[in-house]
Amino acid sequence: MQGFNKILAISLTLAVMFASSSFTVSMHFCCNELVDMAVLTKAKVCDNAIKAQTNSSKECSFEKKGCCDDKSIVKEGSDDFQKTSFQMENQNLVFLHTFFYTYVNLFQGLEENIVPFLNYDPPLIPKDFQVLHQVYLI
Repeated sequence: MQGFNKILAISLTLAVMFASSSFTVSMHFCCNELVDMAVLTKAKVCDNAIKAQTNSSKECSFEKKGCCDDKSIVKEGSDDFQKTSFQMENQNLVFLHTFFYTYVNLFQGLEENIVPFLNYDPPLIPKDFQVLHQVYLI
């Protein structure tokens, strides 16, 4: 159970961190092909080695200036979390204290079973009432 609580706390921490952080993914395309992709930085443009390659397509070549395209995906971080304050009143504290005290003491068992009538003898019956009144259990 304690391991589950730790895993849950870490996953919730990562979820809040991911929700509140922002990052950018920058991509550089040449001839509709992804050439470079970078996270948190700008993608590198086509270098001379790529421009020297031959392309079979006539409509797009690396020598053309308008052929390359830069695209960015921006994930904006949100900082509009609700900040709540937790104030306890005296009545709530008394109730919680009483509730926890009774709940904890409810499940405390005795260390040994105490039978209060163990040392007492049963009462002496002077006459057998079943035979006297002729009442028998069948």
